[in-house]
Amino acid sequence: MTHTAKGTFDVKIEPDGTPDEGEGSTLGTFLLTKRYHGPLNAESHGHMISAASTAEKHSAAYAAVERLTGSLDGRSGSFALVHRGIMSPAGRELRIAIVPDSGTGELKGISGTLDIDITPDRTHHYVLEYTLPGGDVH
Repeated sequence: MTHTAKGTFDVKIEPDGTPDEGEGSTLGTFLLTKRYHGPLNAESHGHMISAASTAEKHSAAYAAVERLTGSLDGRSGSFALVHRGIMSPAGRELRIAIVPDSGTGELKGISGTLDIDITPDRTHHYVLEYTLPGGDVH
């Protein structure tokens, strides 16, 4: 059975090194710290790499991995997420998935995807669609 958890999160992104400014794009590495609120009550830490176009300010791509530790619908443990994002003036494509077999504790065996929406006031919202072995949530 698939479950849905919706809430908000705060994010802090810090540069981790000097950007590599080359012809056509700038490459960067960053440290991520997040705090998830709602049915997903967790802290996360991760790493992100990015490439931003030097010709078009709205064109970029990123990849990231983060590990969340806390609780999800009353179950405690941790799991990792992997991100892949591409942005351009034509739109954005964002895929975020739970890393297979990364769940621990009561979240062992978790699988699913996470969607992010950022409102005009810069509030970050998440929707986590997930399944767990055994099906029911506490």
